[in-house]
Amino acid sequence: MTAKSPFLAFFGRYALYLAWVVAIVATGSSLYLSEIMKFIPCNLCWYQRIFMYPIVILLGIACYCQDRKIIRYVLPLSILGGCVSLYHYLEQQVPALARALPCTVGVPCSEDYLDWFGGRVTIPFLALIAFILITALLVNGLRREEGAHAEDEETEAAGA
Repeated sequence: MTAKSPFLAFFGRYALYLAWVVAIVATGSSLYLSEIMKFIPCNLCWYQRIFMYPIVILLGIACYCQDRKIIRYVLPLSILGGCVSLYHYLEQQVPALARALPCTVGVPCSEDYLDWFGGRVTIPFLALIAFILITALLVNGLRREEGAHAEDEETEAAGA
């Protein structure tokens, strides 16, 4: 058995709950920006929402049922959503990407409503951070689940 820091143990134990909180904040923020602030989402923003919104529901159910097996199903949503966010952020920061595959309908994906810290912190950047946090928490929770499963097997083998 390896020594594990109490910090990582805490995040492993409460990974589902913490990831759920991050997903709720991200979903609430996107709804606030579009419904209250009246920012119209671009196509790539919609794809990011398509990946984030089910995460809220799935992790909520998993937290209620205390089911860690859901991690294997939510993790791909988080990773794919993070990839879309990364591409969207790069499209905003690298003008050549915006010209290579321009948005032809609606709000241009290369534009951003937020202009924090000289345009470095944008809505896709915030979504990327949320997806990274969710992914990191779920990976840590998955490791904790696998470690607990291995300890159970060791205990059964020692008792036999």
